[in-house]
Amino acid sequence: MSDALFEYALRMGDNCLILGHRVSEWCGHSPVLEEDIALANTALDLIGQTQLWLGLAGEIEGKGRSADDLAFLRDARAFRNLLLVERPNVDFAHTLVREVLFDVWHFHTLGALKGSSDARVAAIAEKALKEVSYHLQRSADLTVRLGDGTQESHDKMQAALNALWPYVGEMFLQDEVDAELADSGVGPALGVVKPLWDGDMRRLLDQATLKWPDISHVQKGGKDGVHTEALGYVLADMQFLQRAYPGAKW
Repeated sequence: MSDALFEYALRMGDNCLILGHRVSEWCGHSPVLEEDIALANTALDLIGQTQLWLGLAGEIEGKGRSADDLAFLRDARAFRNLLLVERPNVDFAHTLVREVLFDVWHFHTLGALKGSSDARVAAIAEKALKEVSYHLQRSADLTVRLGDGTQESHDKMQAALNALWPYVGEMFLQDEVDAELADSGVGPALGVVKPLWDGDMRRLLDQATLKWPDISHVQKGGKDGVHTEALGYVLADMQFLQRAYPGAKW
């Protein structure tokens, strides 16, 4: 089971790391000062969660790799994040829709992981859930306000939702890692998160007067180690200092 848990910890940590970096790109560029601060705080929360998940991965692996090593010294094909979280910001609507799609999944996944039979996983989930609850409250509120706002804000939100929807399916693809951890009680029981996500998203989109996209395509990605070039751009930026000055001390 250690191999499966190592893989799962990488997935959770990589999701937080890449999304945290994407969100941090808004620092100093947000449409209003309040959002600049809120997005920066969200990014910091996600990077903190990255430290916990990748730290656990390094501990399980037992090869002396730290969370920093796993974050900065792996190439793109070794990352296991969802394709959704690496999608470019494009505009505020894309950033917000990407956030709420992930936040609903993240909230229910962490809620299930709080009951994990592995005390380390349960502890990380309990700590992270407090932060993610706020992330979801904020992103859901803004989704309703902009979706049911002006015609321009509504159109931009619908366009962003349509563009990002093909990446939703990957959140619910389940493989042997998920099955092994579910059977042992370490990970969420298979099929638990998706109906919760569906229910929350349908209610939210109704309130926001946004249409559920009619797209049946399921996007494959992180679990197969297949990423878009978007991740390459993220890593080039994120890993530059460590790779340019390996082992540097501050």
